[in-house]
Amino acid sequence: MAAGKELKRRIKSIKNTKKITKAMELVSASKMKRAIAATLASRAYAGYSWEVLQSLAEYVSETQNPLLTVRPAKKMLVILITSNRSLCGGYNAQVTRKTIAFLREHVGQHIDFISVGSKGESNLRRLGQNIVASFNTVSDTPKLADVYSIGNLALDMYKNGEYDRVYVAYTDFVSALTQLPQIATLLPVKREEVAAEIVEAKATAPKNAINYTFEPDYETLMSMIVEKIARMRVYQMILESTASEHSARMLAMKNASDAAGEMIDDLTLAFNKARQAGITQEISEISAGMASVS
Repeated sequence: MAAGKELKRRIKSIKNTKKITKAMELVSASKMKRAIAATLASRAYAGYSWEVLQSLAEYVSETQNPLLTVRPAKKMLVILITSNRSLCGGYNAQVTRKTIAFLREHVGQHIDFISVGSKGESNLRRLGQNIVASFNTVSDTPKLADVYSIGNLALDMYKNGEYDRVYVAYTDFVSALTQLPQIATLLPVKREEVAAEIVEAKATAPKNAINYTFEPDYETLMSMIVEKIARMRVYQMILESTASEHSARMLAMKNASDAAGEMIDDLTLAFNKARQAGITQEISEISAGMASVS
C-alpha cells in the first residue's frame, strides 16, 4: 500500500508539471508566430538596404567614412544576444559555445562585450570577460526603437576609435526546428562582403540595376545610410534571435510534455500492477484462511 501511495503521489506531481509545460508550450507557440512574422517581414527591408549600400559603394573606390575604413584589429567589441529567461533548450548554450570558440580563435587580443539578455551576461561573468554595457530589457516583440540604443552605442564606440572591429553573436532563425548560432561582422562595413551578399541575393531574386542620384553629396549620404543600415542589422539580428528563442522554448516544452506523458503512462502501469498484486495477495490470504477453517 505504501508503494501504491508513493506512485499516486508521483503521478499527481508529474501531471501538474505536464500542465505547466503544456501551457508554456502554447504560450511560446503564440509568441513564436508573432516573432517569425516580424523576422520575415524585416528581412526584405534589410535585404533592400544592403542592396542600396552596395550600389552606393560602387560609385567611389575610397571614402573617408570611418564606418567603411578598415583598421588593424587591436581592440574588438562583441554584442552577445541571448535570452532573459531559461527553459529554452540549448538556445543560450549554443550561442555561448560559439562565443567561446571565437575567444579561442582570438587568444591574446583585447575583446570586450555588450550583453543583450541576462543569460549571456551571467555566462560572460563566469568566463571572466569584460562587459562594457548590458541590456536586459528587450521585450519578446522588440521594436526598432527598443534596440536603438544598442546600435548607437556600438556605432559611437567604433567612430570614436575605441574599437577596431564590432561583431554580433546571435542565433539565426532557419525554422521552428533549426536555429544556427552565428558571429557576424557589424563594423567596419566591408564593400566586398556587401557585394558578395548582394550577388547571392540577386542570384535567387534577380532585380534590375538602379542608378542613384546623390543629394546633397556622396559622403553625407553615405554616412547616414551606413549608420541606419548598421542599426537595422542589429535590429534584424535581435529579431532572428527572438524567433529562435521562442522556437527553442516551444520545442523544449513540447519535449518536456511528451516526456511527462510517457512517465505518467509508465507510473500508471506500475501502480496498476502493484494494486493488482495487492488484490491477488488479499484473495490468496482469504482463500487460505477459508481453507484452514474448513
